[in-house]
Amino acid sequence: MAVKKNNDSVFEARLKPYYDELKWLYMELYNDEHAFTYFIDMLKQYYDERPAALRKWDEKRTAAGSWYSRSNMLGMLMYVNAFAKTVNGVRSHLDYIEECGVNYLHLMPLLESPEGRSDGGYAVSDFRKVDPKLGTMKDLSALAKECHKRGISLCLDFVMNHTSEDHEWAVRARKGDPEYQSRYFFYDDWTIPNEFEKTVPEVFPTTAPGNFTWNEEAHKVVMTTFYPYQWDLNYANPTVFNDMTANMLYLCNNGVDIVRLDATPYIWKELGTNCRNLPQVHTLVRLMHMAADIVCPGTLLLGEVVMEPSKVVPYFGTLEKPECQLLYNVTTMASTWHTVAAHSTKLLKHQLDTVFALPKEYTFLNYLRCHDDIGWGLDYDFLEIDGLTQIPHKKYLNDYLTGKWPGSDARGELYNDDPRLGDARLCGTTASLVGIEAAVYEKDDAKLQTAIDKDVMLHAFLFTQSGIPVLYAGDEIGQLNDYTYHDDPLKREDSRYLHRGDFQWDLAEMRNDPKTRQGMLFGRLKELIDIRKKEPVFDGGADTWLVETGNDRVLGIGRYNDGDKLIGLFNFSEGEETVYLNEEETYINLLTNKTCSVKEVTLKPGGFLWAKLTYTQPAK
Repeated sequence: MAVKKNNDSVFEARLKPYYDELKWLYMELYNDEHAFTYFIDMLKQYYDERPAALRKWDEKRTAAGSWYSRSNMLGMLMYVNAFAKTVNGVRSHLDYIEECGVNYLHLMPLLESPEGRSDGGYAVSDFRKVDPKLGTMKDLSALAKECHKRGISLCLDFVMNHTSEDHEWAVRARKGDPEYQSRYFFYDDWTIPNEFEKTVPEVFPTTAPGNFTWNEEAHKVVMTTFYPYQWDLNYANPTVFNDMTANMLYLCNNGVDIVRLDATPYIWKELGTNCRNLPQVHTLVRLMHMAADIVCPGTLLLGEVVMEPSKVVPYFGTLEKPECQLLYNVTTMASTWHTVAAHSTKLLKHQLDTVFALPKEYTFLNYLRCHDDIGWGLDYDFLEIDGLTQIPHKKYLNDYLTGKWPGSDARGELYNDDPRLGDARLCGTTASLVGIEAAVYEKDDAKLQTAIDKDVMLHAFLFTQSGIPVLYAGDEIGQLNDYTYHDDPLKREDSRYLHRGDFQWDLAEMRNDPKTRQGMLFGRLKELIDIRKKEPVFDGGADTWLVETGNDRVLGIGRYNDGDKLIGLFNFSEGEETVYLNEEETYINLLTNKTCSVKEVTLKPGGFLWAKLTYTQPAK
């Protein structure tokens, strides 16, 4: 009893500073005292059930403050089945993950989903059960425990916008249970759905057109924003919010540290709107943030907001009332590949100006490639200043990065190609998009070296940004496109499987042999990772700015932190480039540890420079 009393006092102490805001926001949405009381009781339940080891982990994380914004952070993203077949398989390969320098491990959706109707695991049929082919919840907890011993945080997707049509709620709804139909959006006919369609854009107009599906068993229309087998949840129903928050906390109590809120902007629907980024979404995310702070304060929320910066940044909330601690820097990713194809840094500089102006407390996840396609949501108003209009420029980017453009060594494929709109997105691994695949196929050693240089330069640029850099598993060894998906009837219609191939462990075995392409790439990337981890100038708290290079083919970034100044230069052209900077001081080249001048710098194709200047002597 004494222990329980102590637990009660800790819970009350955590709840107290949030209680008034929790109740205000909850009642503003639902005006339901009974549901709110249930919500608070549910938080207490999951607080009581939180294992002692995870409570200690919470204490360690909260004492460390903004640990996730420091230069020692490096993430890796993977599909469990592709990387190591099972959750236990991932645990058996933690030595490799540590060798890569990774301390943030993001496992793609691994909860139970129906095969062939899962959208890569994003149609969850049970939020409390690991897909049996991958393991069990016990296996996931064991993996998390081992990760924590090694100082690795575990990230998992939480698909909160919808469930699978096979989820228990959906099964009961199909059978006509009005309570469960109220957890989704069911309509007797197409009258209201047709009104929604007037203002709600289609997510996948070619592969899954429309936002509603007729369900014959229920004899009703159901909202399905993404795919017909993914039924949108109705968060205007407090039972949905309460139970989904409970599902999230259940995962946290099994060791998940970072919760990726999938499709965050979509979770509130309202007739007459585009059902994106509505104010109620921010209320829900803020409520979930507070719930995590009360039950499991070592937990971070990662918002999946794949939109332009003006739509993304509000999901950080404010410094006083935060929502997500982490957000994806998707615009920089897309702008990076635009720069690779266009050989001009103008758009990238324009975009980085926005990022560098944000408060340092805002932490982005930065990446070159991920499990998804590359969408060309660029600032076309800015591009039109140089006469680059949207449809023909998208075609150029796609032609270049699929290798159709004369002289291009990129090897990608289109995704969701819509010839009617002149629109398509792009797929491919980093190595294939920078030309490594073409060089290997042609057995051209000089071309291979140039492609590897470009790959390393892009990673150096990635590591120069503030936030958490994330590698897609396989990029560290230059894994190429996997064309075998064309032969799989469950995958062949989705070109994203081009870059979702199985991890090639036979190639990984070559990572320490500098004579192989895997060794050449792995060794150079590991060197960059090690430098970044030990240099405070890469911390998220550093000042960052664009360095004017006078050359649109070379990007310049400056960083300053605690007496150290960094100049980073990155050549995006296919030729040698020289830049002239107004910098008289003598710097240290971080890769050679030798003195250098940055007043006049010549970079080879795909070349880069990290040069540091120390203004103050370190304390003895």
